[in-house]
Amino acid sequence: MESISYGAIAAVLTTTAFLPQAFKVIRTGEAKSLSLSMFLMMFVGTLLWALHGFDLEDKPMIYANLTTSGLNAVILVIKIRSIIREKQANS
Repeated sequence: MESISYGAIAAVLTTTAFLPQAFKVIRTGEAKSLSLSMFLMMFVGTLLWALHGFDLEDKPMIYANLTTSGLNAVILVIKIRSIIREKQANS
C-alpha cells in the first residue's frame, strides 16, 4: 500500500483555496478592501516556505508556495497601485 502524500494534498488545497481571491482581484483590478499587511506577510511567508521546501527537496511544497507567492505578488502590485491612485486623487 502506497503512503498518502499529505504534503502534496495540502499544497493543492491551500494553493487552490487562494485562487478565487487572486482571480477576482486580477479580473476586477479592485483591491481597496484587501489588507496590505496580510498580503505582504503572506507573500514573505510563502517565499520562506518555498525556501524551506528547497532545503527539504520537497517539490509539492516548492511548487505550491512559489505559485502562491506569484499570485500574492500580482495582488500586491494591484493593491499598491490602488493606494497610490487613492493618494493622488486626494491630493
